[in-house]
Amino acid sequence: MHYLIYAEDAPDSLEKRRSVRAAHLERLERLKSEGRLIVAGPFLEDDETDSTVSGVKGSLIIAEFDNLPDAKAWAAADPYATAHVYANITVKPFKKVL
Repeated sequence: MHYLIYAEDAPDSLEKRRSVRAAHLERLERLKSEGRLIVAGPFLEDDETDSTVSGVKGSLIIAEFDNLPDAKAWAAADPYATAHVYANITVKPFKKVL
C-alpha cells in the first residue's frame, strides 16, 4: 500500500537540513531503486523560493510500504527526523487513483 509522509520543518532548521541532506536523499534513492517511491520533495515558502538557499518548510514523500507501522518507522528513522529538522511528521495511508 502507498503511504503519504507529510513533515513540517522546525523553525531555523535549514543548517540541520543541509548537514544531513545527502543521507536523506540516499534513503529516498533506495526506495526509488526498489520501485517503491512515487514522489518526494520539499515544501517551499512560495513559488519563487530557491530550495538550495532558503524557504524550505517541510517535505512530502509518497511511497509503498507493507503497512502503516513500517511507514511510520521508516519516517521516524529518516535523517531529517533524527537530526530534528522536522517538528511534526504525519503518516497516512494513500490511495493513488491517477
